[in-house]
Amino acid sequence: MAEQSTQSIEVDAEPERVMAVIADFPAYPEWAKAVRETEVLGEDGDGRAKQVKLTLDAGPIKDVYTLEYDWDADGRGVSWHLVKGQMQKAQNGRYALEALGGGRTKVTYTLSVELALPMIGLLRRKAEKMVMDTALKELKKRAEAS
Repeated sequence: MAEQSTQSIEVDAEPERVMAVIADFPAYPEWAKAVRETEVLGEDGDGRAKQVKLTLDAGPIKDVYTLEYDWDADGRGVSWHLVKGQMQKAQNGRYALEALGGGRTKVTYTLSVELALPMIGLLRRKAEKMVMDTALKELKKRAEAS
């Protein structure tokens, strides 16, 4: 299995608000700059997305892929893995939320991506860091906006 990268950020919003932003896949193209399109392909018994098809356009990186999600019962985390992709052989990720009090949440994002084309580990980790950094900043901005 590929190595994982992990980053965290503090958000001025309750965990429920942050998770609502994470779970609202149809809205991703509004705030996640690299996500051009999303399609929820299936839901779990609680009405949350189980499988989502995403169209990504991050300049030189373009991909259409499907992720399967597993939501924590306590509403404080979600994990996912790649079901199908063009540029990726594997993707495993997780958002874990921790209430800090005072309406603040610590969001920890863990990501591991294995591309179909070989990439030097150092370059892959740098790309993962850039993706995670951008995703966390955009999530923070969206969750704090309302």
